[in-house]
Amino acid sequence: MEFLLEPQIWIGLITLIIIEIVLGIDNLVFIAILVKKLPPEQRDKARTIGLSLALIMRLGLLSIVSWLVTLTQPLFSIYDLSFSTRDLILITGGLFLLFKATHELHERFEGEANQQQGANVYASFGVIIAQILALDAVFSLDSIITAVGMVDSLTVMMIAVIVSMIVMLLASKSITNFVNAHPTVIVLCLSFLLMIGFILVAEGFGLHIPKGYLYAAIGFSILIEMFNQMISSSHAKNAERVPLRQRTTEAIFRLMGNKHYNIHDDDDGSEPAPVSFGDAEREMVTGVLSLSERNVRTVMTQRSETVWLNTEDCTDKIKQTIKNSRHQNFPVCTGSLDNLVGIVRSKDLLLGIEAGEDLASIAAAFPAYIVPDSINVIRLLDGFRESRAGMAVLADEFGSIQGIVTLHDLLESIVGEFPDIGETPEISVCNDGWLVKGSTSLHDLESRLETLGLIDKQQEYITVAGLLLTLNSTIPKVSDVIEFAKLKFEIVEADEFKVSLVKVSHLPVN
Repeated sequence: MEFLLEPQIWIGLITLIIIEIVLGIDNLVFIAILVKKLPPEQRDKARTIGLSLALIMRLGLLSIVSWLVTLTQPLFSIYDLSFSTRDLILITGGLFLLFKATHELHERFEGEANQQQGANVYASFGVIIAQILALDAVFSLDSIITAVGMVDSLTVMMIAVIVSMIVMLLASKSITNFVNAHPTVIVLCLSFLLMIGFILVAEGFGLHIPKGYLYAAIGFSILIEMFNQMISSSHAKNAERVPLRQRTTEAIFRLMGNKHYNIHDDDDGSEPAPVSFGDAEREMVTGVLSLSERNVRTVMTQRSETVWLNTEDCTDKIKQTIKNSRHQNFPVCTGSLDNLVGIVRSKDLLLGIEAGEDLASIAAAFPAYIVPDSINVIRLLDGFRESRAGMAVLADEFGSIQGIVTLHDLLESIVGEFPDIGETPEISVCNDGWLVKGSTSLHDLESRLETLGLIDKQQEYITVAGLLLTLNSTIPKVSDVIEFAKLKFEIVEADEFKVSLVKVSHLPVN
């Protein structure tokens, strides 16, 4: 083993191990796809057997190819060039590497990488192992030809193959994640294949290129790639120091085609600086980006808080309700909210009443825009645009009205709440936390507190009161404390039917 004391051998060995690992990623991916067809308890065993068979197959092919390249007796001549078995193998292998590297680079640059989909049907263990063997034979060719092209010692080739396969066997998941997260590493190794393929073809035609040139080029490229990864890591760390809202602002305005946004000039003549997101801008952008994910129930006015007019009431009571309300559109019903007749503007109601018309006949001329309570806000916004309605009535699958939504509600979901005079905000700041109404949407609470984990799409609740009721199994009492998602909820106001006000604060970090 004295040859291992030569620095050139070590450089070649280390470089070959790295290239063998990267070239083996495809093999790992396809084996992972195949073993998914097996029962879960057999997958690890099949993966281990598959990689072990790949090692044995590569060592066998390596021995055969290494022996074949020693056959230097000329077979035929073309003009002044004579070709032996070794030359033909080198030319064929070099062309194979050139084709494979070019094809892989083309797929990555053009975005046409194949996606494999495995059927969720269990197959027999023997069939999967047979398929793995066939794949090993295909995926071993490039690694074997690469090894022959890089080093001259069969021992070094075998050591590199054994070490790379052991590393892949022990850390297959980590290696796959690293290579997939750093596409430049794949491109670099494919560039190495191009260079090795060119050298093999050149040697097959009798032009000898010293391996030292190859090692120097590969080593220099690896060094540059290390610097590139260090710079990328440094940029990522520096980016983390910039507030998230400012990075979000910059990204959105770049997508909109603006390189400069909200810039201002200082009096001292210094360079204009971008203005980062304020609370209002952050809330607006967050609201816009989350519209497609929000159920319309998170922005509606609840049934219990809906102001509606009863056709059975007297005219004076109807006028007084309109006068005392801040709304301009009213659902008109007969007896209960579920018996909806129509939705009428206050102006049309008053004019009709003054003209002596019946309230039911007035409302019948203005049919309601009714939507299911399961649609999202984006679809409702499109519905408003098409129907030109100012209010939508939400009904569940049984036809029961759950609440109403207006364009004002949708605007508040984007830019935040607009409390009326005398109205208590849904979320207000107190000394050591926030006072939150029980009817507050969990989505609004997450956005205001900049936290996650309150919303569970598998559950039916959408409000703070609904969350606390689900967590407590019963309606909580005043002074009860519930901890959830790193938040402490202290009940401030509640009765036997509902939770009205909650104090929310962050739990101390251990």
